[in-house]
Amino acid sequence: MSGRLPDACLDQLFRAARTHNAWRDVDVPNEMLHAIVDLAKLGPTSANCSPARFVFVKSREAKERLKPHLSEGNRDKSMQAAVCAIIGYDLDFYQHLPKLFPHTDAKSWFAGNEKKIAETAFRNGTLQGAYLIMAARALGLDCGPMSGFDNAGVDREFFAGSNVKSNFLCSLAYGDSSALFPRSPRFSFHEMARIV
Repeated sequence: MSGRLPDACLDQLFRAARTHNAWRDVDVPNEMLHAIVDLAKLGPTSANCSPARFVFVKSREAKERLKPHLSEGNRDKSMQAAVCAIIGYDLDFYQHLPKLFPHTDAKSWFAGNEKKIAETAFRNGTLQGAYLIMAARALGLDCGPMSGFDNAGVDREFFAGSNVKSNFLCSLAYGDSSALFPRSPRFSFHEMARIV
């Protein structure tokens, strides 16, 4: 590591970054989506298990397939964004551990243990969803992560024939800053952390 990032980078990733709900009509090229995944996949997961699966809903036809599964409050903003990413997690992730974690028999840690599979897939898939957000911000996009959708409907529509389950959605586009609400309060250090 080369040391602390400049303040401009920290602003872009955290301090000035906001959850957007309105978007400018600017395309997000497919190459940028590839670049986002190429960064996000480098974030740490347990035993490199990498359970996240991403579907980038970009075409008009795909958005129409997603639309009926969105809550009313999320429908318009998701349709207006250049891309709406479905962040899922694969319950069959452990089948890939011989490739992803080849120096030991990590697959045997999970085989037959449904509770451990589900917990590991959800936890690490959620982490990878957060890495996706940070990668998108690092590359200059704004993000609008959200729940508020019919998971079962999205799973049927976009993950049929697999053991992938949807976790959350995230609009990826160039935000319209004029529509931002004031930033909501955050806890102080002492309200959320302690040093022991």
